[in-house]
Amino acid sequence: MDQSIALLGVGNIGSALANGLLNAGYLKPEQLYLTRRNLDKISSFAEKGCHTLSTNTDAVQKANLVVIAVEPHHLGDVLKQIDPVLTEDHTIVSIATGWNIAKIKNQLTLDIPIIRSMPNTAIAIGQSMTCLAGPKGEKMDQTKALFECVGEVTIIDEELMSSATALAACGIAFFLRAIRAAAQGGIEIGFHADQAIKMASQTAKGAASLLLEDEHHPEFEIDRVTTPKGCTIAGLNQLEHGGFSSAMIRGIVTSAEKAVGLGED
Repeated sequence: MDQSIALLGVGNIGSALANGLLNAGYLKPEQLYLTRRNLDKISSFAEKGCHTLSTNTDAVQKANLVVIAVEPHHLGDVLKQIDPVLTEDHTIVSIATGWNIAKIKNQLTLDIPIIRSMPNTAIAIGQSMTCLAGPKGEKMDQTKALFECVGEVTIIDEELMSSATALAACGIAFFLRAIRAAAQGGIEIGFHADQAIKMASQTAKGAASLLLEDEHHPEFEIDRVTTPKGCTIAGLNQLEHGGFSSAMIRGIVTSAEKAVGLGED
């Protein structure tokens, strides 16, 4: 393909995305321009044949798709840096939380396509749940194909991006905490820590796979494992007495509310 990508701010998410694109054969190494202040941190990409630069403007001038993977409080500065070298051929994909499309456009001279993206840290193993928002058309199709190299993708209304941050991005931590709690329970009933973590993790993976592959409602699968007067329903009821579901819901809502304000000045 003739597309070239400038990936600005190659930290954890940026590195994972770059590796995913290369591993999937989405583009050749020489089509990828990566930036980071400390080039030693991304020397492995240079060894693969990618272009590594310390200046964002140099990368943008070499590419037609610009993916910005910096923290929200750095996005304004990055936009000011690259604005003079942007052309009508560019498309910007922003991974910064809290910055809506209108606010990004206000920082730029040209009216070019802007797409917002919210992946999660499972992007590192090609299992991200990435949400995209922005104008429909060829540019969105290209961006969707790009992120499909590192997991599943869904296109949503922009007004739901803060909610996507809470459910899909922060949600990783919530489910990890649930797995840790299950493992701690396993230790209390007799398993060694490494056994308990492995068992809890694989059980969680199996539960998620049942829903993804069979597309059943969670309660359908729960009903399959609960029997009258059985140990599963006894444990489930105890979880609900302790507020398990309501606590998870409150956590997601709180994170969504916090995400709304992250891009504010």
